Amino acid sequence: MISFRLFMMTFRRASARRACLGACFIPGLLVGQAASLGEFEQEADVGQVQKPGTTRYDPATRTYLVGGSGENMWARTDGFHFVWKRLSGDISLAADVEFPSPGGQAHRKACLLIRQGLEPDAAYADAAMHGDGLTSLQFREVQGDVTHEVQSSVSGPRRLRLERYGDVITMSVARAGEELHPSGGSCTIKFKDPVYVGLGVCAHDKNAFEEARFSNITLEAREHRATTNVVLESTLEQVAIASKDRRAVYHTRGNLEAPNWMPDGKHLLFNQRGRIYRVAVEGGKPEELDTGFATRCNNDHGISPDGAQLAISDQSQGGKSLIYLVPIGGGAPRRVTALGPSYWHGWSPDGKTLAYCAERNGEFDIYTIPAAGGDERRLTTAAGLDDGSEYSPDGQFIYFNSDRSGLMQIWRMRPDGSAQEQFTHDDYNNWFPHPSPDGKWIVVLSYAREVQGHPANQEVWLRLLPVGGGAPQVLARLFGGQGTINVPSWSPDSRRLAFVSYRLAPVETAP
Repeated sequence: MISFRLFMMTFRRASARRACLGACFIPGLLVGQAASLGEFEQEADVGQVQKPGTTRYDPATRTYLVGGSGENMWARTDGFHFVWKRLSGDISLAADVEFPSPGGQAHRKACLLIRQGLEPDAAYADAAMHGDGLTSLQFREVQGDVTHEVQSSVSGPRRLRLERYGDVITMSVARAGEELHPSGGSCTIKFKDPVYVGLGVCAHDKNAFEEARFSNITLEAREHRATTNVVLESTLEQVAIASKDRRAVYHTRGNLEAPNWMPDGKHLLFNQRGRIYRVAVEGGKPEELDTGFATRCNNDHGISPDGAQLAISDQSQGGKSLIYLVPIGGGAPRRVTALGPSYWHGWSPDGKTLAYCAERNGEFDIYTIPAAGGDERRLTTAAGLDDGSEYSPDGQFIYFNSDRSGLMQIWRMRPDGSAQEQFTHDDYNNWFPHPSPDGKWIVVLSYAREVQGHPANQEVWLRLLPVGGGAPQVLARLFGGQGTINVPSWSPDSRRLAFVSYRLAPVETAP
């Protein structure tokens, strides 16, 4: 007869073996496999958590109730509960998401995730709905890097979708009763297959435990097949200079370009299909601005320092771009430049002078002209392309981009064209310098060294250059280029910047 003591020893050893079979020995991580997780294979607490997470799956309703602790999913490390499946190729994960318990931590997160690994600092992207309704595409591009986000203009959606197409990750949202639609913005992460795909919950409080319900789940994976059957999508975004967090303002199929921030700080202007539109910074339906006969406006436009006029570059008359002024509220255009093509880029701080790029006799140079009309003045004569002229807020300099050194670099000169000097000396092609209203920063659009011109649909960087000297900062990395920040797009308080990102989205076709 087996003694009770021997029985207990045998029981403990068997239990220990079962625990080992279900554990992955990453520090801070315990992996277990439940009897049934439906679409998914395993679950785990990732990172440091005080209270073990749980997953309850109801096969009758195909609903998951996922609970987790964890201090945050942000910065360089994460703590949360994760239920996942390993997949390769293009991926689409969608679910209805809700917090069953009201109140709680405002920044608790319920997420759809794609992760490279189970380490707390792994590269990842997620569609995250917070307790207060804030919904974001969050991402860490490489292991150990900081987390960034693109916030949706839709608060508290009913349904989320996270998609991977090649290296591009996007989020879609839908309110109750709506169809899923892109939230705007995207990120590029070079994941190595297979990846971990699933559901995550973070309490945003290391001492708390929060639950989220995920239902009506669809999970699809297929081999990636690049296609030329694509459609262009544009997202008007804003980014905070201090945090570098991005927020989608307006998303649409087709091409929109070149936002200006209006002096009231509450609206943005942009061009699309030859017209100028105004939209609220917080999102909404754009309104067309009346520009009279000027219905072929390009992406070179901007607002006078007093906020009363808008300079536009339009090619309705004769097919060459000419500069006109219209009242800020709309009205008949007044022609300023006699010759074309002329592309507006800057106002002097006193509002009396316009700076622009113009092609004359095969050479593109920087010119100025009185806003009231008159003769133009040529400021640059170097061989090659000079473009993107904009005044510093104190009026002491005109910044511009020039390829006279071999690469496209940022230069500056006095308003009369004297004392021309190179401002950047790096390995990028830098375009369209925009000084901040407070005079502390210059934002530029940077292309890789090998990219010629300023084409659309490229991997580009928005970079901040300290006017007083110092290392540049990457404000955002995105798919963009032509149309992203051709013109001044700073908020009046210098705290935010508006820009346009793009995506070549695959068009789904029936087999």
